[in-house]
Amino acid sequence: MATRTVNEAPLVVIVGPTASGKTGLAIKVAQRFRGEIISADSRAIYRGLDIGTAKPSMKERDGVAHWGFDLVNPGERFTAADFKHYADAKITDIRLRGKVPILVGGTGLYVDSVVYDYTFTAVSNDLELRAKFEKKSLAELQNYCNKYNIKLPENNKNRRYVINAIIRKGALPQKNTDKYKDKILVGIMTDKATLKERIRNRAKTIVNDATINEAIQAARTWGWDNEAMTGNIYPLVRKHVAGELTRSELEEKFCTLDWRLAKRQLTWLRRNSEIAWCDLEHAYSYIAQRLADR
Repeated sequence: MATRTVNEAPLVVIVGPTASGKTGLAIKVAQRFRGEIISADSRAIYRGLDIGTAKPSMKERDGVAHWGFDLVNPGERFTAADFKHYADAKITDIRLRGKVPILVGGTGLYVDSVVYDYTFTAVSNDLELRAKFEKKSLAELQNYCNKYNIKLPENNKNRRYVINAIIRKGALPQKNTDKYKDKILVGIMTDKATLKERIRNRAKTIVNDATINEAIQAARTWGWDNEAMTGNIYPLVRKHVAGELTRSELEEKFCTLDWRLAKRQLTWLRRNSEIAWCDLEHAYSYIAQRLADR
């Protein structure tokens, strides 16, 4: 790749649904073009939750620097605004060291907050008010929004997102002038059958004794009802430990949850007309050509 000044270093953005192969693609690009990866995954920010959140192992990272993992303990608040601040600083740092920043993830709000330089309205730090809504079920929170005409967030199945929407009274983050004009924005396009197969294969890898032990240990430290433990595979492991689900039932339900997640992610991402959608093979060729031409 041609020598570039710090300010000219492009921002590569790779998005797509869960299990679409984003991480492997990002590592391949990073190895060829001296890149470093910033994970935009709201599951991966928590310490102690590694296997169940599908963080790549050190071996899988294959010598490529990864950022965005293990930022907070379960139970600590970490918002999209916090992620934006973190990612902006990392992008600057990576560029200053003459490398290419690669933002990768399926959490749409995290990605958009960086790419489009969102300004977030202040979320109340009134812990008493927040605690009031934390006691309500998801259905009660959704009904509250309907009653008071509060716009639900895109991911209206996430209690934390719904609570934040209530506290902000439905105000959405504001999109500013495009901060990262020099960017390559690619989405991984996968047909339905292939994506379902990838989700099922990954479930077979994740649902094992190590994941179950990880969940049990995390629950001992932070509790099963911790926000970080109420999503993804962990509620299913809780039911398995309680004897309510067999191992095969856990795996099957996990596949269903991940498929629903993938559909929500795609709904968010498809709104963005700037994304160039490619299959994995052509996504690499597209990114490599764009970087080589600069």
